Amino acid sequence: MDEQPARNDALYELAFPAPQVTRADGTGPVLIHALEGFADAGHAVALAAAHLRDSLESELVATFSSDELMDYRSRRPTISFSGETFTEVEMPALTLHAIRDNSGKGFLLLAGAEPDLRWEQFVDAVRRLSDRLGVTDVIGLNAIPMAVPHTRPPSITAHGSDPDALGDLPRWGSAMKLPASASMLLELRMGEHDYRASGLSVHVPHYLAQTNYPAASARLLSAVAELAGLDLPLAALESAAEKVRAQVDTEVEGNSEIESVVAALETQYDTFTQAAEERASLLAAEESLPSGDELGAELERFLAEQAAEQTSKDDEPGDEGPQSSI
Repeated sequence: MDEQPARNDALYELAFPAPQVTRADGTGPVLIHALEGFADAGHAVALAAAHLRDSLESELVATFSSDELMDYRSRRPTISFSGETFTEVEMPALTLHAIRDNSGKGFLLLAGAEPDLRWEQFVDAVRRLSDRLGVTDVIGLNAIPMAVPHTRPPSITAHGSDPDALGDLPRWGSAMKLPASASMLLELRMGEHDYRASGLSVHVPHYLAQTNYPAASARLLSAVAELAGLDLPLAALESAAEKVRAQVDTEVEGNSEIESVVAALETQYDTFTQAAEERASLLAAEESLPSGDELGAELERFLAEQAAEQTSKDDEPGDEGPQSSI
């Protein structure tokens, strides 16, 4: 007898009792998906998801099976060792939560590690769950490294199955082929099944792509609030963003070479911001774009050296000064 394929609902386990997700007016919730991994520069997606769960009323709806969806050999879990025995392990998690915004309006948040395996089955499982829960709209969060300066507000671009629903948010403006992610596939398939599926990509200074960059998280959530009509808390993220900005400014200040690189990025950013009225894109007109690697490589190297130097100082006996997060 031929082996039967695994049922897609076997990829997740529903919480019991299931939380109420239908809104007071009878409409279904918006689904926000925030998958970490491929497109999460500055950990902006992970920070945004954690902020929503921690700052608002949240209930677990479903837990997806890591054993079915993750390749542990390509992304190995972290295990703790006491010196004599293993004590605990941090396995990747992917969960669906029901959350209520500041006004009590409910929405769903699918967040955690991007699946390595069975993308089509995963997407189909999410779609069937969405059908079951009455989801109306789907919004995906992404964060990509770009040649933009930390001294300017994070820029964002939007895309989706219903361009009119994106309002005045900037678009990419040019066609391309690029490596896919589970988040991109989810947006595509949900749109093919008549969901209004949108995606938001925030631009993170590429020299800060490996550190927490809460300014990008705040920008993502402000755009989500605009698209979905949600009242989301942003103050804590904005406060964290100010602290990170101050730390980076301190490490850059006084180095004329690095300051000139930042100034070049500022000039590029301001030029394209002004051209936005003509629907110019940060990725369009390649002949007008200086190489991001050329502009930022020296700055990235400098910040890495500063972080290493600060860590060395913090490890010295008697030194209890603050550690740099850069």
